Amino acid sequence: MKSIVKHWRRIAVTLIPVLLALLHAVGVVRIGVLQRLDDIIYDARLQATMPKTLDDRVVIIDIDEKSLADLGRWPWSRNKLADLVNTLFQDQEIAILGFDVVFAEADESSGLARLSQLARNELKDYPAFSDRLKQLQPDLDFDAAFAAALANRPVVMGYYLSSDKEGRSNGVLPAPVLRPDALQGRQIRATSWTGYGANIEQLAKAAPMAGFFNSITDSDGVVRSLPLLAEYRGEYYESIALSMFRVIAGMPSVAPGFSNERFLAKNYQGMDRVLLKQGDKALAIPVDERVATLVPYRGRGGVNGGSFRYVSATDVVKKKLPPGSLKGKVVLLGTTAPGLLDLRVTPVGETYPGVETHANIISALLDGNMLVRPDYAIGYEVVMVLLSGLLLAFGLPLLSAPRAVLLSVAALAVLLSMNLWLYLGYGLVLPLASVLAMVVASFGLNMSYGYFVESRSKRELANLFGTYVPPELVDEMLKDPDSYNMQATNRELTVMFCDMRGFTKMSERMEPTQLQALLTGVFSRLTTLIRANRGTIDKYMGDCVMAFWGAPVETGDHAHLAVKSAMEMANAVREINAEHRAKGLPEIGIGIGLNTGTMCVGDMGSNIRRSYTVIGDAVNLGSRLEGLSKVYGVDIVVSESTKKLAPDFAWQELDKVRVKGKEQAVSIHWPMAPAGRVNAEVTEEVKTWAAFLRAYRAQNWDQADVFLINLMRMNAKKYLYQLYSERVASMRLLPFDPEWDGATNFETK
Repeated sequence: MKSIVKHWRRIAVTLIPVLLALLHAVGVVRIGVLQRLDDIIYDARLQATMPKTLDDRVVIIDIDEKSLADLGRWPWSRNKLADLVNTLFQDQEIAILGFDVVFAEADESSGLARLSQLARNELKDYPAFSDRLKQLQPDLDFDAAFAAALANRPVVMGYYLSSDKEGRSNGVLPAPVLRPDALQGRQIRATSWTGYGANIEQLAKAAPMAGFFNSITDSDGVVRSLPLLAEYRGEYYESIALSMFRVIAGMPSVAPGFSNERFLAKNYQGMDRVLLKQGDKALAIPVDERVATLVPYRGRGGVNGGSFRYVSATDVVKKKLPPGSLKGKVVLLGTTAPGLLDLRVTPVGETYPGVETHANIISALLDGNMLVRPDYAIGYEVVMVLLSGLLLAFGLPLLSAPRAVLLSVAALAVLLSMNLWLYLGYGLVLPLASVLAMVVASFGLNMSYGYFVESRSKRELANLFGTYVPPELVDEMLKDPDSYNMQATNRELTVMFCDMRGFTKMSERMEPTQLQALLTGVFSRLTTLIRANRGTIDKYMGDCVMAFWGAPVETGDHAHLAVKSAMEMANAVREINAEHRAKGLPEIGIGIGLNTGTMCVGDMGSNIRRSYTVIGDAVNLGSRLEGLSKVYGVDIVVSESTKKLAPDFAWQELDKVRVKGKEQAVSIHWPMAPAGRVNAEVTEEVKTWAAFLRAYRAQNWDQADVFLINLMRMNAKKYLYQLYSERVASMRLLPFDPEWDGATNFETK
């Protein structure tokens, strides 16, 4: 005990990394470096342990460059696909066929549609032509031929889900496999989508089994997971891999699996497994909180990857394979041709065929060997950090340098061994980076304190270079250093949060270096506009930038300048998208939130790292307003307090909202244009909208519908009116609430 008291300062220093690791583990302070390190560890472990053997049960029919050269560019006519399907089932006797492609449009390549038009119009007086066309129609209706080839066969069609803010969709979705009532009132965190692209009705009826082929791209652009279930409009649909496995397994029903609530809080919402039930038997497939599973990659992927057999589609169509050579195989139709854009960045390769990711899942389901990041991973991480951290904190100060090294190495060895054992033995992917970094940091801090704590010069140097000062602040200090004070103070400011949309889509299509260059170019243009309007850049957070007006230099028109900057930034993004379209690059969008209020601004942080920043409730509200831009389909959302201080703009009120952590509802607005630049039609539209809001908040739904009809006539494409149309339709079903203040509650924004 005396030794502990003697070394309490050293123990306290050693506990600093432990505290940071705990904060990271529970999500209070997410340290990006640790998350990236966890990804690197996972990728390395996966590459070192993958079997690198051939699974001959699963075969990939490849739309490769050879096939495109022989059969023409994709998409092929449906009669060719019908021949391919018939050959696979009749000559090759495959067990099941899955399509990692979607047929969203009808095939008119035969010219049947034009010939039918001629028969109805120009050549209607020639009965011989019509009679002959009727005779030829079965041979010219390629979609019908393809549908006939699919019908009554074990075929799973593919489709994709989208995040289109307008909810655009086409084709026919399959029946959902899970209804909301099966969740027992729980709100699970499955990936949620607003639109889809599915197969045409004729094909969907012929082959009713279908699954989505969406993947999950991590923040670094790497595909590590595939969702097994995804939510669309409150119902849950299955992936193509799960759908194919269910067909193979005899079509068991899908049910959710939850953890034993005896050991959890009653409000726990997690779904930790997907159950496939058939009679009194049930197969449990472990999933993470997103109802996704990690892809158990077997090898480096591709035609020469050695994990799955690839057969060129042209060899099937031209019947170059010996009959029955694919008998009983699970077959996926996909592409490796670079021009068809189905190559993914994965932990095992940067040009990995998307179709093979699904093949890996099917292979693992057949073997019952799935990888999963369990919902208790946070608890495991906290326990490991506490046990090893306390051991080092109270052990290292009492040991000599050599023994301290041995203790640290032993702790690392035990942690690594346990993590690997759980991975290899039980398929559990558990976090490791935080505890490893904590051990190394604790050892380093302990040794540094013991040997260098009395070195004043080194301490001062660390303090000097560990402090961050924005360039804007440096400029102000150079102009008049005596009048500047970096101490924290309360001041009325306007804060901006700007988030880039479409980042995930870009990361899927672009190389990391290209993505970095694009982001740098976009942020440079936006930053220039902020600085031109006297704004201070607070920080960059991934694909988000935070700025504020009114400090360090007091500016009376900070709200006006912030709104002006936001509108210029929105226009700049439209210009950038025009440039992107010309270059074939993906388009982006932004969401901006602005709020004005009293904030604490000043030099904040620790002795290790400091920053000139703003904090306070008004800052939090600005962040939440940015998130609401997606909900209302606008690029800028402004609070009432900011609007009042910026009268030089024309405004449209969006809603009254009550965000998480706020009891008082606030009005939110969209800046339409500078005042005086709005034409009469738009002015009338805003007046009608104001009348609608009055009717809406009075719960006069009939009158609200009349106003909405007029608004739709004025601007049919405006997402805001569609949103409120859905709201009115749903709220009409509720009884009149005299206590309703007309506000919309957001618990997660």
